[in-house]
Amino acid sequence: MDKGNRRSLSPYNNELKMKGFNAFRIESDGSATRTYSRKDFYKICLTTGKSKIHYADRSFDMDGTILFFGNPHIPYSWETLSTTYIGYTCLFSEDFLQSGERSESLQQSPLFRIGGTPVLQISEPQRQYLNSIFIKMIEEQQSEYAFKDDLIRNYIQLIIHEALKLRPSENFDKHSNALSRITSVFLELLERQFPVESVSRPLTLKTAADYAKSLSVHVNYLNRAVKEVTGKSTTTHISERIIAEARALLQHTDWNISDVAYALGFEYPTYFNNFFKKMMGINPSAYRDQLV
Repeated sequence: MDKGNRRSLSPYNNELKMKGFNAFRIESDGSATRTYSRKDFYKICLTTGKSKIHYADRSFDMDGTILFFGNPHIPYSWETLSTTYIGYTCLFSEDFLQSGERSESLQQSPLFRIGGTPVLQISEPQRQYLNSIFIKMIEEQQSEYAFKDDLIRNYIQLIIHEALKLRPSENFDKHSNALSRITSVFLELLERQFPVESVSRPLTLKTAADYAKSLSVHVNYLNRAVKEVTGKSTTTHISERIIAEARALLQHTDWNISDVAYALGFEYPTYFNNFFKKMMGINPSAYRDQLV
């Protein structure tokens, strides 16, 4: 494998990363609701059909038209149960939305936070109104209007405000085994931090406490759940995933050791060297030399 191949992105993903926004119509099979899971983009879906959505420690059985809000920091999965599934999706980064005047973190929004309700049942008149907003966003992103980003941000905020006025759906069930579910959510969130694609976007979740805070649970509860379900500590899972990524970066990129250390969230290269040697029995430079 050539160096750097592992980090390549499709033209579509590159375009999305540069713009920080994309809106499109969902194809009839509904695949767009469940296949796009880039870790740095929020998602709003307006869909019509029958589905089951698993979001953090809850599951939603939905039929008809719904409005869904996906947070890239919270693992979720989407089961399409209908033979046809239609609607619209928009993806956007927090930086794109906050280029406007609003500065409140999306993670604190009742629509996006882990304890919030990300699924809303939509009536036919509401569907028609929201459809029109999505259509305007799609048309605007293709226009040459100099201030189209500002206009698109306004459309996103309009959808968010319309959603906040609706009564949240309470059609959900707690997972039958809370410890098992929170462990599953942790492992999914851990995996979503990888692969590391750029030195400019280093890991931000590095400790059990970081993950507990992101999942809005006490770190002791997370540690107990993970240990009981998997037999390994939270810290062990994190360390094993980081060392696997470190090995991949050393093998498939030409980043220097300091860049690899920084990308993986280590403040100093010496900390990374000590960590790598403890886990692998050899320092990073010697490991890379063995691969040549």
